[in-house]
Amino acid sequence: MKTWTAHVSPSQPPVIVAEGFAWGAFLFGPLWLLRHRAWAAAVVVLCVTVFIALRLPEAMRPPLLLLLAMAQGIFGHDLRREALGRRGFVQAHILAARDADAAFARLIAARPELAVLAAQ
Repeated sequence: MKTWTAHVSPSQPPVIVAEGFAWGAFLFGPLWLLRHRAWAAAVVVLCVTVFIALRLPEAMRPPLLLLLAMAQGIFGHDLRREALGRRGFVQAHILAARDADAAFARLIAARPELAVLAAQ
C-alpha cells in the first residue's frame, strides 16, 4: 500500500497527491512542475538550471544537475502540495491505498459530499 494526501477546495474537485519519490519530477524537472501548476517552483528550478549550465565550470555541471534532479524527485510532491495550498486547497485526509484511483474511492467513501465536486 502507498500513502496519499487528499486536498480539497470549496469550488474545485479534490486532488490526490502521492507520498514518496516523484519520478516524473526527477526525469522531467520543470516540465513536471508546470504540468502540476507549481509555477513558482518551476521558475526557480529553471533559473537554477540555467545558472548551472551557463555560469559554473564545465566539470561541476553534471554532478550539480544530477543533485538538482534528485532534489526535485525528493521534494516534487511537497512542491505540488505547496502550490495546491496557494490555490486555496486544504489537506483534508491522509489515505492508504494501492493506487490513486483506490485512494480517490476511499476519499469519496469518507466524504460523500465531495462526489458532487468530483463529477464536475
